[in-house]
Amino acid sequence: MDLGRWTPARALARSCIGALLMLAGVGLMAMTARGLLNYRAAAERHGGEVIDLDADVGPQVGQHGFMARVVGTPVVVEAPTDPEFNLRVSTPVLVRNVEMFQWREVRIGNEVHYEQDWVGRLLDASHFERPAGHANPSSFPLSSKQFDAGLVQVGGFALSPEVLHALPSSQQATPDLKALPANLAASFSQYQNYLVTSATPGDPRVGDVRVSWNEVPQQQVTIVARIDGGRLVAAADTADGKGLDVEVGDAPLLDIFPDLPVPPGFVLIKQVLAVLLAAIGALLLLHAYGVRRDPLLALAVGALAVGLVASVLWLGNDSQAMGYWLLVTLLGAAVAAWRWKQLQRRQTDND
Repeated sequence: MDLGRWTPARALARSCIGALLMLAGVGLMAMTARGLLNYRAAAERHGGEVIDLDADVGPQVGQHGFMARVVGTPVVVEAPTDPEFNLRVSTPVLVRNVEMFQWREVRIGNEVHYEQDWVGRLLDASHFERPAGHANPSSFPLSSKQFDAGLVQVGGFALSPEVLHALPSSQQATPDLKALPANLAASFSQYQNYLVTSATPGDPRVGDVRVSWNEVPQQQVTIVARIDGGRLVAAADTADGKGLDVEVGDAPLLDIFPDLPVPPGFVLIKQVLAVLLAAIGALLLLHAYGVRRDPLLALAVGALAVGLVASVLWLGNDSQAMGYWLLVTLLGAAVAAWRWKQLQRRQTDND
């Protein structure tokens, strides 16, 4: 021990400053850990903590099971085809809409009237209040269907069917009359973006059929979903009941999930700073009580204090983080004990 120019006043001042610095280091670690825990707890409602991937990064080792935010324009590798109409469109999802021109019953208060319109389902005229003169066909010659692309990728990840179906917005596709099979080409003509069976497309009659297609436009989207190997899938059993989210454009995570707290930034820097603050505080405390300046001992004591608090906070929340900080705590304790014994041995030799 080396008291040097030790005085009670200086020792008290150093003790106070040292204690405050140690508390600052421990407090900084506690705030950082608590911020991470709060963020993870909120993220768990949407499937878990989300990793932000750069465009075209693609699947990487160790990502399986994580939620990811991926931004990009869907790339259709295997386009969908409507085999009956021989229509192939480079889109993630192609939807065929079949409508028939029919009578429909309209009620306004106690009044009933009838009008003709395009309807996408069969209307049973026998249930009308006045079925006479308002007969509809008994069946649809064709049915509406949906065709998914065989393979669509965003950022190097293949999209699962549930992600495909969540892609937003839709636009009408243009049919290709020349590609129609001979039997359908004899029945249909093109009118605007429809294929119709009407002899006079602008003046349809009851029983006429029109077919149109809708496609998902290829535009930049932001997808938040779970990584399953090389695919993006919906997370199962999430508290929000969704498990995925898809937005148009480059949408920030906090815009997609506004209930998420702002994640703590510069986590590693804050953790290192917490240990250094605690170490400087320990250095002042040790010096105030006559222990010569020993940076290694002070660093070990700082690591021990900060690591112990962090281990307790992560206990039961993240076994990997808890194990890391427990190792820091044990190393700090071991180095501190070793340096203290060395200092005692030197003091004994000097005496």
